[in-house]
Amino acid sequence: MSEQGKKIDVNKIDLEKMKEGTTDKPGTISFPHHSGSAIIKPTDKGKIKGRAVAAMHQQTESQMGQIYEQMQLLAEQAKAIQNRVEISERIYLAKISFEPLINHTYYLYQNSKNEDVLSLIAPQEWGRSSSMQYLATVKLLADHTWEVLDEAEEGE
Repeated sequence: MSEQGKKIDVNKIDLEKMKEGTTDKPGTISFPHHSGSAIIKPTDKGKIKGRAVAAMHQQTESQMGQIYEQMQLLAEQAKAIQNRVEISERIYLAKISFEPLINHTYYLYQNSKNEDVLSLIAPQEWGRSSSMQYLATVKLLADHTWEVLDEAEEGE
């Protein structure tokens, strides 16, 4: 007899096993074992890996962008410190006839001999008699560098 022609003996069917599924250990098979099982489709591993790689690139590019912004900020801070040092050196080479105090404001001028001079007198306090050219308003910081609060514009 062919497979189709065989008769099924209804008395030999175990109804309890039918309720549980078609196997004693359903967690060990890789396919749905009864009609109520979730549909299991074969996965496209290339597609999954492709999405994972794309997500990884997007995340790392974002992190690299953040690091680049931080590097720019650090470079700007380093440049600002370097400018303070250069200005500080220029002021310390200038003529100073008093002892500058921390957190006080002073004024940097250039005299008729092209020498830098640090003064306590603001540009508006000189009147018309000054032969000094105003360069900058500066403040002595706690680390003994100078912060430029205001600079003369070119041509002043």
